Amino acid sequence: MNQKFLAGGSALLLAAALALPARAELVVIVSSKANVPAAELICQSYLGKTKLPAPVNLPEKNAARDQFYAKACHKDPAQVRSIWSKLIFTGGGTPPQEVESEQDMKKTVAADPTRIGYIDKKDVDASVKIVATLN
Repeated sequence: MNQKFLAGGSALLLAAALALPARAELVVIVSSKANVPAAELICQSYLGKTKLPAPVNLPEKNAARDQFYAKACHKDPAQVRSIWSKLIFTGGGTPPQEVESEQDMKKTVAADPTRIGYIDKKDVDASVKIVATLN
């Protein structure tokens, strides 16, 4: 192969890698007025095992939502849907409140000390505090 082809291929791979969206560093947040929940309560609240803190979710098929469940609860979207389908069918729970965006999530969580949510770390401000970082 000639060097010109290899150099062009490397440039193409680099351009493709740069075009991919950066994966957000998700953090779990509560209101700045809230007490920090125990770490095990984070997943339990999102899977209907406890009512407080009250979870706030992004819409299904949202990459941040999928990333949250994978990192915080070690569940994929199908597993989460299955858990909630069973809970709803048996009357054992109400799914987390859904909001349209991470900005809406931050506003909802900041306004209510009983709420818990997740957003990109870069969007954290004084209205909320970080209780966990999901790497």
